[in-house]
Amino acid sequence: MALGRAHSVAVTGVDGLLVEIEADIGQGLPSVHLVGLPDTALQESRDRVRSAVANSGEKWPDGRVILALSPATLPKIGSVYDLALAIAVLDASGAVPSERLAKTVLLGELALDGRVRRVRGILPAVIAARNAGWPAVVVPEAAMAEAGLVDGVEVFGAASLRMVVAWLRGEGTLPEPSGQLPDPVRSGGDLSEVVGQDEARWALEVAAAGGHHLLLTGPPGIGKTMLAQRLPGLLPPLSEAESLEVTAIHSMAGALSGDHPLITMPPFVAPHHSTSVTAMVGGGSGTARPGAVSRAHRGVLFLDECAEIGNKVLEAMRTPLEEGEVRIARRDGVARYPARFQLVLAANPCPCAPARDVDCICAPLARRRYLGKLSGPLMDRIDIWVQMRGQSGAAFSTDEAESSAVVRERVAVARQAAVRRWQEFGWLTNAEVPGHVLRQQFRLPHEAIAPVETALRLGRLSARGADRAIRVAWTISDLRGAELPTAQDVLAALNFRQRGAQ
Repeated sequence: MALGRAHSVAVTGVDGLLVEIEADIGQGLPSVHLVGLPDTALQESRDRVRSAVANSGEKWPDGRVILALSPATLPKIGSVYDLALAIAVLDASGAVPSERLAKTVLLGELALDGRVRRVRGILPAVIAARNAGWPAVVVPEAAMAEAGLVDGVEVFGAASLRMVVAWLRGEGTLPEPSGQLPDPVRSGGDLSEVVGQDEARWALEVAAAGGHHLLLTGPPGIGKTMLAQRLPGLLPPLSEAESLEVTAIHSMAGALSGDHPLITMPPFVAPHHSTSVTAMVGGGSGTARPGAVSRAHRGVLFLDECAEIGNKVLEAMRTPLEEGEVRIARRDGVARYPARFQLVLAANPCPCAPARDVDCICAPLARRRYLGKLSGPLMDRIDIWVQMRGQSGAAFSTDEAESSAVVRERVAVARQAAVRRWQEFGWLTNAEVPGHVLRQQFRLPHEAIAPVETALRLGRLSARGADRAIRVAWTISDLRGAELPTAQDVLAALNFRQRGAQ
């Protein structure tokens, strides 16, 4: 009896767990048995692995081969284990030495001719291997730049099974990541291209400075989408930790570019208004994949024509908006994806949406029902509401509007002020601060908070809405460079909440 071992990683959400693969070659008719809760794709790997080994010039054992994946109670999904399965069999047959193998995690799918193909989730798998203390990881050569983003572990790229076998035998080398990344590029246009709409531009700046959610309403063609697309250009670049976190999510979604493996700028995600609940929050058969709310993590999620989106889809976003995380329950466990994003909603005022309100042919009840699709609990989580109106002649104005770079500098200063204030608690923006902290440890003077108390007493504001208004007031104060919000800042924040969706 001969026994071989190799190691790979099972990824659930953005969390990874090391999987030990054992290969036992015994007596009996030639066959391959796979145990350890494999899914269909993994069951089919028996034929892929056997053909890859034979076509790489190695001998497949003549006896009965049993492949066991541990922990046995953890469901194994996907083809990421192919390379480790092949090497475990070769280790059991004595074809490769175990000196390097005992210190290496193997990731990748095998083609029938032995090529190592790229799979989803390479980055979180490499992070899991590093956190578990493994010194080396072999990944598909196409994913080498992605895996090389992780410090503290040696990464090697493999184009074929033949190369991995030669490397384990000490007869060849495997390429390593160059470590050079292309310069980040901002996309989405410049704010100077948006003329007029001073109030909406100011609201966009406040939203960028504090990480607040925004609702834009107005007739079609007025500039709602243009403004939303320019919000990421006002946000500061992602920190190193944020970049890895966002890149790991996009790796699980299979959305990483080979030319730009590291995401350093806030992402902008704009799903179609016909999107489903699964596409929005994540899920699907097999491995639960990240949805739009997770792919927009640390960036902007833009929902155009939000009044046309299904009610179930909109209501499914309430928990991510409040908690900054999505937990997708499955029979065999829960997949966790971060989802701390800025939500930007855009909607027409009514179904017919004429350029001028006086031309509307909708009945009053139809107008109310249209935006009434946005439920009260969802609207209560929106910090800033802006109703945009047409400005005659603004499109042909010769006045030069402020560029994104100029506004971004003010936003950066305001965000730095917020970081200094909240850094001991671990929060980065005013939008992340819990309400009880604002009311107790950072309570505003009575004269400043009086407008909020009046709105609460008159029933114009909920307790959650009051907390959000105070957060916006702190952001307006940071943009002014003040130490504390004044009554004028609080009134401006309340003004953002009490109009726009009427």
